[in-house]
Amino acid sequence: MYYKTLLSKSGQRLCQGLSTRSLVLASTSSSSNQISAFSSLAGGASTSSQSLQRKWRLESRANISTSQVMPAQAMFRSDLVNCKRVVIKLGSAVITREDECGLALGRLASIVEQACELHAMNKQVIMVTSGAIAFGKQKLHQEMLMSMSMRQTLHTSKRQGSLIEPRACAAVGQSGLMSLYEAMFNQYGVKTAQVLITKPDFFHEESRRNLIGTLKELLQLSIVPILNTNDAVAPPPQIDKDLQGVISLKDNDSLAARLAVEVDADLMILMSDVDGLYTGPPGQEGSRLLHTYCPEVDETSVIFGEKSRVGLGGMDSKVRAASWALDNGTTVVICNGHEDRAIHNIVSGKNIGTFFTKSKVQNAPVELMAMQAREGGRVLQTTTPNQKHLIITKLANLLLERQRDILDANSKDIEMANKSGLESTLVSRLVLSERKLHTLYEGLKQIADQSSDIVGRVVRRTLLADGLELKQVTTPIGVLLVIFESRPDCLPQVAALSIASGNGLLLKGGKEAYHSNQILHSLVQEALEPFVPRETISLVSTREEIESLLEMNEYIDLIIPRGSNELVSMIQKQSQGIPVLGHSEGVCHVYIDRNIDQDMALDIVRDSKTDYPAACNAVETILVNKTHLRAPFFEDLFDMLKSEGVKIYSGPRLASALKFGPPPAPSLHTEYGDLSVTVELVDDVKDAIQHINKYSSSHTDAIVTSDDNVAEVFLKGVDSACVFHNTSTRFADGYRFGLGAEVGISTCRIHARGPVGVEGLLTTKWLLNGEGHIVEDFSKGKKEYIHRPLPLPQNMMEEEDVNVELKD
Repeated sequence: MYYKTLLSKSGQRLCQGLSTRSLVLASTSSSSNQISAFSSLAGGASTSSQSLQRKWRLESRANISTSQVMPAQAMFRSDLVNCKRVVIKLGSAVITREDECGLALGRLASIVEQACELHAMNKQVIMVTSGAIAFGKQKLHQEMLMSMSMRQTLHTSKRQGSLIEPRACAAVGQSGLMSLYEAMFNQYGVKTAQVLITKPDFFHEESRRNLIGTLKELLQLSIVPILNTNDAVAPPPQIDKDLQGVISLKDNDSLAARLAVEVDADLMILMSDVDGLYTGPPGQEGSRLLHTYCPEVDETSVIFGEKSRVGLGGMDSKVRAASWALDNGTTVVICNGHEDRAIHNIVSGKNIGTFFTKSKVQNAPVELMAMQAREGGRVLQTTTPNQKHLIITKLANLLLERQRDILDANSKDIEMANKSGLESTLVSRLVLSERKLHTLYEGLKQIADQSSDIVGRVVRRTLLADGLELKQVTTPIGVLLVIFESRPDCLPQVAALSIASGNGLLLKGGKEAYHSNQILHSLVQEALEPFVPRETISLVSTREEIESLLEMNEYIDLIIPRGSNELVSMIQKQSQGIPVLGHSEGVCHVYIDRNIDQDMALDIVRDSKTDYPAACNAVETILVNKTHLRAPFFEDLFDMLKSEGVKIYSGPRLASALKFGPPPAPSLHTEYGDLSVTVELVDDVKDAIQHINKYSSSHTDAIVTSDDNVAEVFLKGVDSACVFHNTSTRFADGYRFGLGAEVGISTCRIHARGPVGVEGLLTTKWLLNGEGHIVEDFSKGKKEYIHRPLPLPQNMMEEEDVNVELKD
């Protein structure tokens, strides 16, 4: 059963409100009728409570050595790597067995191991644990069975142990639980200390000071304090009578929150048996996990699920504890303690559980963005070719109409990049100019002109039998996730290609191009809005969101990363069953053959290297036929490169041939991305092919030769996406290929290779039209297959018009 809890006004003020959406915070099991972990906080006296909170915070900070620098409160998951003091709260459902009698030792051992890893990283760890009652229940249940007669034992309910007084269980289990913790931590050379707490410890000022002072002293001594409420003497839950604005202590969630605030913890991890906050009951269709939650943005009532099968605190207490701690300076993550290495992944900034943050700059949840892109893509598929043409044309025009705004936003990014010390190659990719915007305009116009006969084009027709016609037609892939670094000009190009091909699109640009990407994305959505939902193309803002999207194979159909080798390798590694289209490097070659036009060769090398050194299609290695080594052309080549400011490195063969040659190349598989190049000697075209196939990234490689036979050998032998004869490698580009633009350059060997334009964003489907045909008639010989190819329609627009009339 799910019930709806409406917070009082003062409670809403304390928790800073909860979402405009109705959230479901679900636990998995069935205990009920327990009172909430927080006071009801009836209105009034808020000023005094806030003053008390500030007083406690100042006293707590006063105990911290002035030599320590406290990190700012984490606003994003990536900030969690910097946390210094971590409170880990283990819910009863995490560390107890399913039968509620005894501990889940394997799970507990894993959690202890992760806590020790944090300790080894010089992070201070405090653990708030449950489990004493369950441990004691196991012992007492065994004692009860031993004292029973055979008849009593056979007729005793399996749940007899649940009738044992919890206080007695706690008294018996507490010492055993701590002995277990001590033994586990000792395996890693970590010392522990037990601290039992009761409610009065926080009411009496001197007791509270002593408690916090003890904890901080233990942390300074690199000892892990392990805390629990003293359930052997703790009173039963009652209506809250605590001071307003101060959390009450009825369960370990409230205890952990209170302690985290008192000791100035940077992070509190609440571990239970659920993944976090949901928008509906977990398992219900449409319900999704909220990876990020900001109470200041999301103000509403909260729908809570039933409490866990054991323990006093349900999910309502966890959320209220998390909100209270967040409001008082401690970042919180609610996660599933059953998940493998959850603590390690959270502190590493990975997208685990629900992250509570005060950051108000949030996009829609990524799962929702992916769903909206899917739905928007389906709407886009239904638009007419003329409507697609209008959308792309409007986007092209907006690039010129809003040129000043775009360049102003780009100048902010460039200024910030220079201040942050961004590499010059990345800064050069970041720059937009009037020339670039005009080139973008021309490219988008090309795409618009090509968009009329892309989707739904018939590529094959076959008459299978009389009255049974099969057609293969082009169709969008679905939803694309395109990740690009530094280059904001990619955004409108990719958006236009997505619109033309009828695909939904999620974009993730580099943070260094934040302002440029924001304005360009707003123009894309402005162009979309008359015909399809704005959310058809969305901009993802954080790395954590990307990590989530890489696992959403039910929504994302193709990932296209554009950027560094590290980026592409990371995406390929983390993608969970989603195809990745792209290239990791641009190690391009130009081979200068024996028979050449020397002026042509110099021009091609100059253009390939210096036109745009940061581009992935810029040459990185020049292979020179060995016959040129002692000829004037070799000196002319070096003089030209030096005059252009190119730094030359020598390959092994060239280094051995020249006594005082250039410094050795770091590797023959190096992408410099700047005005640097490797020069190496080869014997002939076959040697060049062997070298390229070994060291190239299979992107673009070219030969300069006057011998057509040699050129043919090279074109057939080099196994790259683009292989050129007597041209610059810089021609490997979607715009220059007449594709209008490119979504990227692929070095994959399936689907699409080389510059990927609209055609690379399409797949096909089969359409079969019959007249009541059934397979049985063919099996019994009543009908026969013909399998006759049919001519393709010459005018796609006419066929589409017929289909539209039929729909009408």
